[in-house]
Amino acid sequence: MKSNSIRATIREAWRMRRVWWFTGTARTRARFARTFLGSFWLGLSNLLSIAALASVYGAVFKVQDFNTYVVYLGLGLVVWNTIGAAIGSAPNLFEHNQAHVLNTNLHPIFYTLEEWSFQVQTFAQSFALVLLALSYYQHDLFINLLLYGWLPLINLFLFIYWLPMLVCLLGARFRDFYQVVPIVLQLVFLLSPILYKKANLGAYAWTANLNPIYRILSPVRHTLMSADVQWQVGIFLLGMNVFGIWMAILLLNRESRNLPFLI
Repeated sequence: MKSNSIRATIREAWRMRRVWWFTGTARTRARFARTFLGSFWLGLSNLLSIAALASVYGAVFKVQDFNTYVVYLGLGLVVWNTIGAAIGSAPNLFEHNQAHVLNTNLHPIFYTLEEWSFQVQTFAQSFALVLLALSYYQHDLFINLLLYGWLPLINLFLFIYWLPMLVCLLGARFRDFYQVVPIVLQLVFLLSPILYKKANLGAYAWTANLNPIYRILSPVRHTLMSADVQWQVGIFLLGMNVFGIWMAILLLNRESRNLPFLI
């Protein structure tokens, strides 16, 4: 595809921005219809997981500074849950929207953006409550988020758009991805310094540098905890994300004619 086709796709996505954002919001509301706590459950479920894991692994790793460890684990877990949910739901994205893909003229990018907006809104609601709770252990988290957290969060949001898009395109063509992705996500979670420090990997600490999910997760956690923006890392990741989006849209344009026959 020519670059102007990619620009046309981006313009079409921007033109439909109110629609895919609204449908993403509607999914969030429908998810908690007739519940008393509503979207509060998003943050509560994360807080319960953080409390349980911090208690268990804090004892396993014999953590000296428990307050710092809770914040470290909590931030890592809430970011991981967002990345894992975005990638885990990607392989059958077009299959779930099969009726719309087959019977409407909407560009397929609409469905990827609808899913992305749903994941972003889910993260925002969960992250706000988790950050509020973790502020009990580290009081400057919200200040660090407002002053320094914008670049790592931009990279996070861009990453959970283009990588799941590539996964859903591969999932539409190769059904094995339905089985492979959950296994890979579980292995990556266990091998990533989320529940434990990178130093605990010892001689295998270099593997974290090759882990793309950890490279996105780590700057968010580091910046919020230390009020230090890793500018070189952030700019590099931003360039990688822009390139990833370009490649994902390029492949989406190439596959758009084949999608009705693949799903």
